[in-house]
Amino acid sequence: MKKLLCMLLVLSMALLAFTACGGDNGKDATIYEKAQEMTWDELFELAKAETGDFNAYGNTSRIKDAMTAFVAKYGAELGLSDSNAVGTKMSDSEIYTTIESEYQSAGNSKGASMVMIQDGATLLTYINGTEYFANYVPKAYADKLDKSAVTPLVQQYINKLIMWNNVGSDSAVITNVWQLTEASMKGKVYFKSPKNEQVNMNFLIMCTSKEWSDKLADAYKAYFGKNIELGTYKNAGYKWVAEFLNNANFSINSDTTIAGDLSKPENTGKAGLFVLSKLRDKSVVSDNLTVAAFADGVAPFSGFMYPMYCQIAQKGPRPYTAMLFIEYLMTEEGFQPWGKSIGAYSSNPALAALEGDQPLSFWMEKLVFEDPQYIMDNKAEITDFVNKIIG
Repeated sequence: MKKLLCMLLVLSMALLAFTACGGDNGKDATIYEKAQEMTWDELFELAKAETGDFNAYGNTSRIKDAMTAFVAKYGAELGLSDSNAVGTKMSDSEIYTTIESEYQSAGNSKGASMVMIQDGATLLTYINGTEYFANYVPKAYADKLDKSAVTPLVQQYINKLIMWNNVGSDSAVITNVWQLTEASMKGKVYFKSPKNEQVNMNFLIMCTSKEWSDKLADAYKAYFGKNIELGTYKNAGYKWVAEFLNNANFSINSDTTIAGDLSKPENTGKAGLFVLSKLRDKSVVSDNLTVAAFADGVAPFSGFMYPMYCQIAQKGPRPYTAMLFIEYLMTEEGFQPWGKSIGAYSSNPALAALEGDQPLSFWMEKLVFEDPQYIMDNKAEITDFVNKIIG
């Protein structure tokens, strides 16, 4: 009798949730509000009743490995296998286009139930202007995450850092970002074009904020020994962005290739700003590269940090499974596909950085962190400014 009552309770919860969702026509926000008060075990029982495929789209190739591990551990109980549970790598724009199409479709048994997205500003635009996504914060982590990582939910942070080729006596030792604007560095600073990499554009936008423009003005005085003269520029951030871009080398459109090329001995005297985790690639001679932040750092920043956000796809067929997967990604095991190498940092403060790397608290003092709201509010103006410089 006790077992029967338990089963009836679970079925009742599922029916109530289904009713709150409006059936298959999209989920009411209350489903996620209620779910955030549920434990893992309660969500697991509801997830058992779900049908359809479990698809997750992510702007990270390692979502495939995370999905494989999740299915290996919980698939048998949740009715998941490698054939109906798949993690797919997509760009942010591909994710939005696909989710929009799936949301408009009458049936969506094979659509995504969860996404991982990089560009916070664009995500905010979709959150404010559509019903495609819903934010979900696992109960186990609600009081552990930094407030800035809750809405939208940040699953991890990734950094792009200033590095230089250290071979020989002609290496470009960088101690101040204004060095990257000097005539001697013309064409010697590798950077993926912000026209092709929204994360890089977001970094440049952040440099124009009051906080960072003030710091750039102070760094200018420290480096040149005089107060900055802005001319036609709005602030020191605009000036630095313009002069940095005029020196940047956009010839390579891959951070992995940039790391490998910069590490060649013949490229002494050159520097770059790219993803730290690319040092793991077999094409990179990491001993030939100096990571500024691991040396003495650079004034006023050694690079920038951007989040990877997790969201529920509201029209997805398996919302409760998606919630479990998100919570799984916050655990040490679930974060392993990213945490096994340097350059990725879980928003879960209980997970330490990889040996040889530094914790999130270290990077907070050295990097420009993405502020999605500032970027969204200023994106149009500064993107136009950047594109005119690049030509």
